Amino acid sequence: MKIYHQLSDFKKLDNAVVTIGTFDGVHFGHQKIINRLCELAKTTGGESVILTFFPHPRMIIDPENQDLKMINTIHEKAEILAKLGVDHLIITPFTRDFSNLEPANYIKDILIDTIGTKQLIVGYDHRFGKDRKGGMDELIKQAEVFKYAIEEIAEQDINDVAVSSTKIRAALLDGDVSLAATYLGYDFSISGPVIKGDKIGRTIGFPTANIFVEETYKLIPGDGIYAVTIEMNEGGKAEGSKVEDANHIPSNLLPSTFKGMAYIGQRPTINGMTRNIEVNIFDFDREIYGQTIKMNFLKFLRHDVKFTGLEALTVQLHQDKEATLAYFSQR
Repeated sequence: MKIYHQLSDFKKLDNAVVTIGTFDGVHFGHQKIINRLCELAKTTGGESVILTFFPHPRMIIDPENQDLKMINTIHEKAEILAKLGVDHLIITPFTRDFSNLEPANYIKDILIDTIGTKQLIVGYDHRFGKDRKGGMDELIKQAEVFKYAIEEIAEQDINDVAVSSTKIRAALLDGDVSLAATYLGYDFSISGPVIKGDKIGRTIGFPTANIFVEETYKLIPGDGIYAVTIEMNEGGKAEGSKVEDANHIPSNLLPSTFKGMAYIGQRPTINGMTRNIEVNIFDFDREIYGQTIKMNFLKFLRHDVKFTGLEALTVQLHQDKEATLAYFSQR
């Protein structure tokens, strides 16, 4: 999959099969649209194109609202779309000017003149253009002018999946990573460099790697202990790293996988003041400060608790490790 960070970088195609959306999470509902996109491109000899936006439109339209968190970073989304077989991904910077495009201009200037759209696939509730005035009526009207075919994925086809990005965010904030994975079709993950902590974990036999998530808009699951897998490689990159051509990932970016248990919370037992993301990697003793790792959340084990001291915490961590190993043995 080829990735473009500006519309101006894209070379107009002769037969572009296009869909548009933010696709946060790229969940099963999104996948219905994307699978149809790729199928139609293949059967008509065209090339599949996804036009998506970053930052998320709501971040621009309502910048004071800091509550919206994304299931995927833009790089995570790109890798998922590549695995689904998409040919081209255009990541359009969403700006005030872009949001003020009249629907007719949006279709002519972007879909037709820039991308070369011959077939367009959209969900039943797709809206676009200034004040979200554009919809299926406008698309059908302009299709007669610009001679493109349009296909709408029916509400029933999408809703039968019974999933939405909102439901997934709620599940993750509750710590229910298993439910989120059911909706997504893959395990939720976070990626980031390993930073130095206060090394209390190693004094009680549970050394942890502290992960710094650089993208402030990335959703972090609810506080607690989780069974996880960790991906990393000798070069310090992870599978979630930025790759411009997501069909051709260099071999030195292919990660090794380890098992572990992760902690998210403020460490109340030691009166912590900041929210930490830490992982105890099983059977692992390398120094990996500065390296980027990817952590896949598989199962929620327990909520965060304040213990009477480090001794009580250590006892619980041994129980947590046993529970994690038991989970992996049953997979």
